[in-house]
Amino acid sequence: MKVALVQDWLTEIGGAEKVFKEIASLYPDGDIYTLVAHEEIIKNLGLQSHKIYTSFIQKLPFAKTKYRNYLPFFPYAIEQFDLSSYDLIISSSYAVAKGVLTNSSQIHICYCHSPMRYAWDLYHQYIKLAGLSKGIKGLFVKYVLHNIRQWDVISSNRVDYFIANSNYIKKRIKKVYNRDSVTIYPNVAVHDFELSTKRENFYVTCSRFVPYKKIDVIVQAFALMPEKELYLIGDGPDFKKIRKMAPANVHLLGYQPFEVLKDYLSKAKAFIFAAEEDFGIISVEAQASGTPVIAYGKGGSTETVVNNKTGIFFYEQTAASVAEAVRYFEQNIHKFNYAEIANHVSLFSTERFRQEFAAYLADVMNNKV
Repeated sequence: MKVALVQDWLTEIGGAEKVFKEIASLYPDGDIYTLVAHEEIIKNLGLQSHKIYTSFIQKLPFAKTKYRNYLPFFPYAIEQFDLSSYDLIISSSYAVAKGVLTNSSQIHICYCHSPMRYAWDLYHQYIKLAGLSKGIKGLFVKYVLHNIRQWDVISSNRVDYFIANSNYIKKRIKKVYNRDSVTIYPNVAVHDFELSTKRENFYVTCSRFVPYKKIDVIVQAFALMPEKELYLIGDGPDFKKIRKMAPANVHLLGYQPFEVLKDYLSKAKAFIFAAEEDFGIISVEAQASGTPVIAYGKGGSTETVVNNKTGIFFYEQTAASVAEAVRYFEQNIHKFNYAEIANHVSLFSTERFRQEFAAYLADVMNNKV
């Protein structure tokens, strides 16, 4: 059986790329198709043994760093891949990977991390924050996203079977595409983290610095609590903005290697997570260290955090709500058992993902689903 593996792009290592790595490990002879790829990322993901095909966008000016500027070309680019010689196509998609062209003799399974967020549920937020509510440029971007939404729905019919990365995304797939799906939670390397019962007097969060992650809300919350220390790990477009607004008790560490991240997660009193996330791998990694998670009680967090057992929820993405949750946590910190928290996230292990994914593919190929 000849297998093609399709990923939106391979330009950084995030949750989607880690999932793709595990899918690729099930098919070591599978060929990889992606819009843009960086050699360093391919090496770090251990994908060098695969044949890798990139789109024409790879050769466009500044594509390796500014590839998102070519968004209007993404649907066209993904459709240019000729996959007609493959029996099975597996796409890992949060943008356009699911839109590859297939024929009736092929099986296409899509592991969907989310329908395109900036074209659907984050559309108005994206337009507002980018300053595109008015003007010629704004009209152009709105027109492009309008066309992408139409293409996104049409191309969903090219998928034979959808897998959602959470029940939250399962609902969104039904809402946007009117398609059923099964949920297989992403792989998290829970065994790479160390349980520690010795905690220091600080909080931590780790994230890409982009608007929907609500890092600014967390910083504002700790401005209300100057006696409490917060460490921020990560980088992104909003880094300078966050640095300007950060009070003395908030420390920005920028990007940090895994060993540093692991050390902070194992020593923190709690991990703060304010995003409405599709799944939220980093909060699972925090729990793998035995660290309680103070999370926004909506989205994927409600499937990975057990309220008042492995963490607590707050229900408004405001500084006051975060601060209130932190104070409630400190009043009840004695109720949290670090070992129980770490044991809980074995449900999301890499081994479990491989088994569930392989079993589902076997059922598909044997016409059992």
